Amino acid sequence: MGKSTHFSGQPLYSQIIKLLDKSQVLQMSRNCGGERYIKRFDCWTHMVVMLYAVIMRFDSLREITASLQAEARKLSHLGLSIMTSRSTLSDANKRRPESVFASIYRDLYATYRSRLSSDSRACKEAKWMKRLQIIDSTTISLFSNLLFKGVGRHPKSGKKKGGIKVHTVIHANEGVPSDIKFTSAATNDSFMLQPTALSKGDIMAMDRAYIDYQKLEQMTQRGVIYVTKMKKNLKYNIDNDTMYQTPDGLMEVRVQYVSFTKQIKNGETLTHKARIITYADQRKRKLISLLTNDMDMDPSEVIAIYRKRWEIELLFKQIKQNFPLKYFYGESANAIKIQIWVTLIANLLLMVMKKGLTRSWSFSGLATMVRITLMYYVDFYSLFNHPEKDWEARLQATSDRTPEPSLFD
Repeated sequence: MGKSTHFSGQPLYSQIIKLLDKSQVLQMSRNCGGERYIKRFDCWTHMVVMLYAVIMRFDSLREITASLQAEARKLSHLGLSIMTSRSTLSDANKRRPESVFASIYRDLYATYRSRLSSDSRACKEAKWMKRLQIIDSTTISLFSNLLFKGVGRHPKSGKKKGGIKVHTVIHANEGVPSDIKFTSAATNDSFMLQPTALSKGDIMAMDRAYIDYQKLEQMTQRGVIYVTKMKKNLKYNIDNDTMYQTPDGLMEVRVQYVSFTKQIKNGETLTHKARIITYADQRKRKLISLLTNDMDMDPSEVIAIYRKRWEIELLFKQIKQNFPLKYFYGESANAIKIQIWVTLIANLLLMVMKKGLTRSWSFSGLATMVRITLMYYVDFYSLFNHPEKDWEARLQATSDRTPEPSLFD
């Protein structure tokens, strides 16, 4: 049988890790103290092994080491010169600072963010798309409550399960996290909203968990627009109230100009002016009220901005469904954070590779196919732009072959 039309001299995985700069990875590790007392298992080896495990969706150290042993002949292509044992990988996850992998992620994001946002479809989006940032958090459940304080109790046993909360900010036209922080699941989300980190003209879409009058007023003073969902228990004074109806006499949208008042610690009174936009969600069959400090934008645009907030929920779903975050390769807080950082790195690298394809792939479909062919000697772009090319070539060869004569003709 001849070679595949997609044949490459390097495994597909080696093409993915070429997006990483080995010398820079090692330098960042030295800067964070990750190479101290290390003889052979350096940060590059650690990164390549963990990234391999995450893309392959392995659930244990035993699966990782057994798979690497089966692929021993191909490891030299990945820049690996040693065979990783379970104890070595476990010790590295426990001792190498997670800040090393945080630095690698942030460096990759800074390097490839222009490629992530260079989608021609973004030009057709609304003018505010490039200025829109979305903030939210997702909780990853853990089996132990000793490392990260959890919330809620099991309804039968009464035991409290631990959890780590991943606070995330994304740019709507990029689709990957631009800022990330880890806390215990019991931490309130509002701390992540930092008005001083935003610039004039930025738009922030967020959930109601981030409502804080002082921060909302700071955003207004800095010229930052926010759009969030209303809380039911907010108290305010209505300055103006206008309702717009459809030709059938039904409410289309209601716009209220309101004032919020709050006593601050030093005894002063804080007054924050905003606008409440209430509309009927036909799909959910209920009224939804949005809060914004933009007094002039068309209500339909405010509603469209808030609906874009769903992008971050889709990102959380994408990461949790396509990468292993139910089982962890270590029990320490450091090991758990390393696995989450490597998962985010894997997600970013696959998103960058996906942007280079001319064929349309869902992320889930691409991640599955990459997992199947990760150690095959095939060219990534050739295979994923035209995966049926080999089969077409085989059919063509069969049709061109002269049929053998039959004895009964």
